[in-house]
Amino acid sequence: MKGKLLAFINRALPQGGVLEQTVKSGAWMGAMNVFSRGLQIILVIILANLLEPADFGLLGIALLVLSALQKFSELGLDSAVIQDASENVDEYMNTMWVLQLLRGSVLAGILLLGAPLVGSVFGEPRATGIVRAIAVAPILVAAKNPGVVYFKKKLNFHWEFAYQMSGSLTRFVVTIVWALVSPTVWALVAGLLASRAVRFAFSFIAHEYQPQLSFDIDRARELIQYGKWLTANSILFFLYSEGDDAVVGWLLSATALGFYQTAYRLSNAPATEITQVINSVTFSAFSALQEDSAAMREAYYKTLQLAAFVTFPAAFGIAGVADVFVKTFMGEQWVAMIPVMQILAVYGLLRSLGKTMGPVFKTLDRPDYITKMSALRVLLIAVLIIPVTNRFGIVGISLLIGAISLFPMFPLDAYLVIKSIDGSYRRFATELVHPLLASVGMFTAVTAVNRSLSVEAGVLKFAVLVTVGVVVYVCLALLLSTQFEWSIDENLRKVVGALG
Repeated sequence: MKGKLLAFINRALPQGGVLEQTVKSGAWMGAMNVFSRGLQIILVIILANLLEPADFGLLGIALLVLSALQKFSELGLDSAVIQDASENVDEYMNTMWVLQLLRGSVLAGILLLGAPLVGSVFGEPRATGIVRAIAVAPILVAAKNPGVVYFKKKLNFHWEFAYQMSGSLTRFVVTIVWALVSPTVWALVAGLLASRAVRFAFSFIAHEYQPQLSFDIDRARELIQYGKWLTANSILFFLYSEGDDAVVGWLLSATALGFYQTAYRLSNAPATEITQVINSVTFSAFSALQEDSAAMREAYYKTLQLAAFVTFPAAFGIAGVADVFVKTFMGEQWVAMIPVMQILAVYGLLRSLGKTMGPVFKTLDRPDYITKMSALRVLLIAVLIIPVTNRFGIVGISLLIGAISLFPMFPLDAYLVIKSIDGSYRRFATELVHPLLASVGMFTAVTAVNRSLSVEAGVLKFAVLVTVGVVVYVCLALLLSTQFEWSIDENLRKVVGALG
């Protein structure tokens, strides 16, 4: 038994050629994100029955400020060393660590000093203490062992899995225990800080590199030079991905922000988790294929195909069962977020597909494409977001974000990636049409069953709807793959074969 277990673990380790390493790394990242997302959903469900929506909003305000500071000071250091063709980048590690420590210390100081201003701007004095408490978070993140970047660079995602899950499990346990003893927003704060502390400690256990306080100005210049476009894009990414949260918290209330952020977190599972796998794994894999344009083009189409195969049904499924899910697991006090969750599920789908393109742009040394598209998105949202929010609330702002992503952003992103890989519009569209048709059929079936069942929302009804959705999607996918030019079955067999 022990021998079989060791043999299984050995087969699962990312090794072999680029395809096998990429697939196995993707499996580890997928497992990590499934477990992490599962824990997060369970955590939200439990806390939704212990805390008030305003508690989620209060932490949301503090995390908005922290995220803004992080995004506006992003240096792109990890991406710079992952993209470097050299297998060993130890010469950059100490300089990278010092830069991270300086940045983390500055962010912590700003949070401590600016906490009262945050409470005043958002009209929530209770947020002041929370902002001060999370000031330690950027220091813990900055002080982690820089050697963990090798987990992604060398496609050692089994270690990345252990590193990330150590924090996720800690956050889950600490938050629930604290909330059971004292059901306040401080349970959320305690879980967050505990997860950062455990990841900091684990980083030095998991990798043998021992950083030192030494600094090389030339190495720092190289790292920052590569990351300049990523820094600009990070700022823009915050503005269009979290700027809406800031507007909701500022114009509406902490309760509205709690509804909006929770709906976003639950509905964007396809984008948040699947694209995290794609970005982490394919960037490393594309970097290894950057000299072979034909191989990279085919690798991108296969990546898009797999992403679409999973994200289309996930997004349509979330939209189809949102009302039953919220009423069953979260209670009547959360019903107001159901339409927001349904709309943002579609936005999550578009975001997921769009994120498959980022690794291509970065690998081909065109991170400026990401920045320019982000700038356009921010401009379009900025023009409309305040009047839409004032008039239509969180439902209106959800529609605005989704509509801009659908047009003009997705067509423009598609044009740029096809141009970059010298690809085909027909091939690109083919990889999207089939899962779209299967997902529409699935959504129609789930909606019809939901309306026809006479029972009220409950665990049984939710399970029935999920089962119907999975069965219908699989059947339609099999039909389309056998009757039309959709090679998803071949792609899946290769993935399974590489895992074996």
